[in-house]
Amino acid sequence: MIHQTVEKLHAMRLAVMADALQSQMSQPEIDALPFEERLALLVDLQHTAMINAALDKRLKRAGMRQAACIENLNLRHQRNLDRGTIHTLATGVWIRRNLNVLVLGPAGIGKSWISCALGNRAARDGFSVVYKRLPRLLDELAVARLHGRQARALATLARTRVLIIDDWLMLKLTAEQRRDLMEVIDDRHGRASTIIATQLPVDRWHDMIGDPTYADAIVDRLIHNAYRLDLKGKTLRRGIDDAEVEQAVATAEPDDAKPAPAEAGG
Repeated sequence: MIHQTVEKLHAMRLAVMADALQSQMSQPEIDALPFEERLALLVDLQHTAMINAALDKRLKRAGMRQAACIENLNLRHQRNLDRGTIHTLATGVWIRRNLNVLVLGPAGIGKSWISCALGNRAARDGFSVVYKRLPRLLDELAVARLHGRQARALATLARTRVLIIDDWLMLKLTAEQRRDLMEVIDDRHGRASTIIATQLPVDRWHDMIGDPTYADAIVDRLIHNAYRLDLKGKTLRRGIDDAEVEQAVATAEPDDAKPAPAEAGG
């Protein structure tokens, strides 16, 4: 009877529950527990496994550049980070309100790490996340247009609850790139959240976008409903790569640190 039940659980893709049931049957002391408690243990194990699998899938799809966890952010390091703002962002309320986050500052100050840390927190809260460097995003949209898939690509971006755009406006946009970027930002305005990471000050965005009409529309949709992190200070790189630097900053003197989730390496 148990063998048939285990097979049916596997057929329903409840492998963790099936394995746990077999484990229960090999424990004589389990008979002392009421049926409801034994069932609850099985369901809890399967439920946890499903949640973890869904999180792994979200993190893999996100493709974030760095394994970062907001709980490990070192607020003691002098980067002009406001503790209250970081704690508010960690709650995810900005995502539920479809607000944006601008992470600004010089090269090597930790913009990408902080952006990915916010993305990781969002994924753990159940939100879909996608990380893109702006040059790569615009290239992908151009290729999608050539193959007649741009509408589908834009729809996928619009459905993503948190879109991280790194290396924002490193190069001046072409007319085609302006139109594509406008489509992305307009589709998301008031419907989803966007994180912008850039070393370019906001007052120079118009010059890099080019056309004043497009520039006004794009900038207006991003900055007037956004939290703004203006990072300052010296570069953290000091001759080693970004990941090593940010790991050093995160672990040196963590503020209210909690163990980073195992899946954060995705």
